[in-house]
Amino acid sequence: MIDYTTLPSREIERLSRNIKPGEWAIESMRPISTLLGSCVAVCLYDSGLPLAGMNHFMLPQMKKGTNADEDVLLAGDACMEALLNAMLKQGAAKHRIKAKAFGGGTVIDANLPSSLSIGKRNADFTHEWLDRENIPITASDFLGPWSRKILLVPKNGDAYCKRVTSSLINIDSLRREEKAYAESLLNKSSSANNKKIELF
Repeated sequence: MIDYTTLPSREIERLSRNIKPGEWAIESMRPISTLLGSCVAVCLYDSGLPLAGMNHFMLPQMKKGTNADEDVLLAGDACMEALLNAMLKQGAAKHRIKAKAFGGGTVIDANLPSSLSIGKRNADFTHEWLDRENIPITASDFLGPWSRKILLVPKNGDAYCKRVTSSLINIDSLRREEKAYAESLLNKSSSANNKKIELF
């Protein structure tokens, strides 16, 4: 059995389970990873168990009236509830759960005022939701002009956050990937419900 706590971060990333926008995962051993732009990833871990989970959401909430049930986890309110409930079902104790949270970079909406920034809205939502649930944040890295690579080691709750500048990753490529994913959801929902979804 691999002891992920002794491996360098590059090897942890290679062996990790990667999640995309609108996804979450819980593990007891295998690391979890994701790549963020304006999205946020919240890592929840039980300080008394080798159990942790991570999610990845794009917006604080879905627009009211949206019927895209399968894509509701793109919204922070649903994605946070799903992750917390799954942790509790796997044996985590609410009073031992702690959080580490990352993201909200100004990758897509760099020209907007900070009050309208999707990244800032995501970061503010994360703080508010965790405060409301009495889950302390033990580490965080929000906002700024960076994309981020996040790694979570469930065995001990360690999280690694690597800020990625345009010299290391093609920001336009990340922007296109997030936009393409959002458009694919729009097309899927339109064909299923014949309704439009307002995306950012």
